[in-house]
Amino acid sequence: MMTVSDLAAFTRLGWDTVKNIIKAKLEKDFGRPALKGLQHLSIDEIYVGRKKKFYTLVIDLDTGRIVWVAPGRGGDALNKFWRALRLSKAKIKAVAMDMSPAYWSAVLEHLPKAAVVFDRFHIVKLVNEKLDDLRRDLVREAEGLMKKTVKGIRYLLLMRRENVEAEKLPRLEEALKHNEPLSIGYLLKEALGLLWEQPSYERMRAFLYEWCGWAAESGVRQMMQLGKSLLSHASGILSWWKHRINNGRMEGINNKIKTLLRQTYGLRDERYFVLKLYGLHHSRHELLG
Repeated sequence: MMTVSDLAAFTRLGWDTVKNIIKAKLEKDFGRPALKGLQHLSIDEIYVGRKKKFYTLVIDLDTGRIVWVAPGRGGDALNKFWRALRLSKAKIKAVAMDMSPAYWSAVLEHLPKAAVVFDRFHIVKLVNEKLDDLRRDLVREAEGLMKKTVKGIRYLLLMRRENVEAEKLPRLEEALKHNEPLSIGYLLKEALGLLWEQPSYERMRAFLYEWCGWAAESGVRQMMQLGKSLLSHASGILSWWKHRINNGRMEGINNKIKTLLRQTYGLRDERYFVLKLYGLHHSRHELLG
């Protein structure tokens, strides 16, 4: 539970000496993550600061452990991982990711038999971003009552309607009543949430294409753009029906990594940081640097 600084002060050893003792233990326990039994993966990137910027992470979705860490982002950051994975003879069934073309093409090339599953929460985030972009356009262009009703309702628009408090619904409905494009975008946003509630693959597929048709005919630029994007990624979106995986575990890990970065004072020793990431799943106490 002690920080490296606290432990150094307690033992009267130097900070680097204590850190190197911990590093040696981490190297022994987690230096070579096992890949053989992997079946379901999640690929994403994390931002670690202006100097190092991004790292690419691969997570075993069945256990929640980080199995690969590499500096950079995109397909090139995974080159060594594919070689290690082939040597392990792991049989990957599915990989969850956002709709990044770099990761998508890399998985298609190196894991042709694995299903690509585009992350549900990333898609919901995209539709929220499009709706918020529409709202900002209306704030800039609207006048009088329209401008008054649309300002300050961002959180109400992006929240699922079922979660909006009853006393705040009139304000939301007033804004939608006076802004037709916003009303259309909002209805499309709410409807898209039903995609993952369809009772069969066939119904899910039909609903996705129907939704994209609504978006194309909406006349709302942001929703038309999103509809085209979802159509081009339809196979990965629909893969969710068979492989119910997403990047949800990655979000929780990202929060732990932010704490770890604060407590290790950045990335003075990159290998130490990587080893701490590999050991993240096994840590039972508060993460301390």
